[in-house]
Amino acid sequence: MKIGIDLGGSHIAIGVINNDGFIVEKVEKRLLSKEKKDIETAIESYIIKNVKDLKEKYKILEIGIAVPGTIYGTEIIKSVNLSVKNYNIVENLKKEIDLPIKIRNDAKCAAIAESKIGALKDYKRSIFLTLGTGIGGAVIINGKLLDTGELPGCEFGHMIIQKDGIKCNCGKNGCFEKYASMKALKNNLRASLGLDETTRGQELLDMIRKNGEDEKIKKIVDEYIEYLSIGVSNLINIFEPEAVGIGGSFVYFSDVLLEKLKNNIQNKKYLFNSRNELIIVPAALGNDAGIIGSCQ
Repeated sequence: MKIGIDLGGSHIAIGVINNDGFIVEKVEKRLLSKEKKDIETAIESYIIKNVKDLKEKYKILEIGIAVPGTIYGTEIIKSVNLSVKNYNIVENLKKEIDLPIKIRNDAKCAAIAESKIGALKDYKRSIFLTLGTGIGGAVIINGKLLDTGELPGCEFGHMIIQKDGIKCNCGKNGCFEKYASMKALKNNLRASLGLDETTRGQELLDMIRKNGEDEKIKKIVDEYIEYLSIGVSNLINIFEPEAVGIGGSFVYFSDVLLEKLKNNIQNKKYLFNSRNELIIVPAALGNDAGIIGSCQ
């Protein structure tokens, strides 16, 4: 068995993966604001404790870690949503964990999992997006990740969709993820409705489901769908995939967002090559895709 770890901008999830590629046990936690002040210590202490606990229950052969950001070898070169640079997480963990450890960009991990056993398994050419704290992405061609050389590429979240737009953590202005990440949607809803950051995503989802035609809610959701449509249609026009998969916390909101997204792209005629059917599907593995894909 293997252990897969998914590091997000606001959470850590650790799962034991069986030989069929599925999770048999999982633990996770939300990263608190105070923990983010010393993010490396928070990450390492949680991973080390839980890996040691899981090793007592299972025969673990290796560990895979899915990380948002640019990866080179065993090092996180840059992760704007984790606020770390030149962080050799593997080297630090191996001081306490005597197992092979590999790391890879989280969106690419999720894309691999979805293309092998998830929502994209029936397609040769696909695009995968993770919508969460930021936006990550990957391109699958003939069942394999698009090779972009030494650097991972496919930083979809940092393509600029708004000239002189909102300042991004990466230092640029107008990045896709500042408008179309799930964090952007949730923050904009909270601000419009006068809610504080303790209002959880599930509460916001319930508000959309019950009061979707409320003027304030509808305005925020419609704006979000418009920005998401622009980014997704740009990617479709470039890569012409058979299907687009969307993961991250978007999956939990897919019943109120997915059809709006597809209809908006089609109705606004954003696609260069029109399609009778636009295939955009939620990740079948949900937020577990990163955990599973990290071990592939």
